[in-house]
Amino acid sequence: MRYIFVITMFLSSFLFSDELKIIADAFDTDLDKGISIFEGHVNVITENDELNAHKVTIYTDETNKPTKFIAFGNVSFKIVTKKGMKYRGTAGKVIYLPEKSEYYFYTNVYLKQIDEKKEIIGDEVVLNITTGKAYAKGLKKEPVIMIFNITDENQEEKK
Repeated sequence: MRYIFVITMFLSSFLFSDELKIIADAFDTDLDKGISIFEGHVNVITENDELNAHKVTIYTDETNKPTKFIAFGNVSFKIVTKKGMKYRGTAGKVIYLPEKSEYYFYTNVYLKQIDEKKEIIGDEVVLNITTGKAYAKGLKKEPVIMIFNITDENQEEKK
């Protein structure tokens, strides 16, 4: 438990001054290689975002600044972009690159923009949290599916 506190403290100072809290069943680190591995019911929480997975690996540079987060196994997430757009969803694998402010979602991706009621279903989706833009492509010869809720102005007037 004390190791989670230590790793949380050194990682938290580098993520936009937000607190980074990681809860997991198991933890292992190699500070020389800059790798920290959290396993079993992993919950990663920042001020606005939350990521849940079976395993999360965090890579850091020589100054212990996180450079990459990789989450595997039943990944679920809630993300708020810099512009305030709210997303939630699931994927088989998620990679977050802090320097690019981008999330990469892979395998059975379901991404929902809550405030706009838009949904993306595919095998590869990229979300830039600075701009709020999402890009998707289908793999395995399956298309990307986008769902929009369209309100009919005439129906709105009848209510």
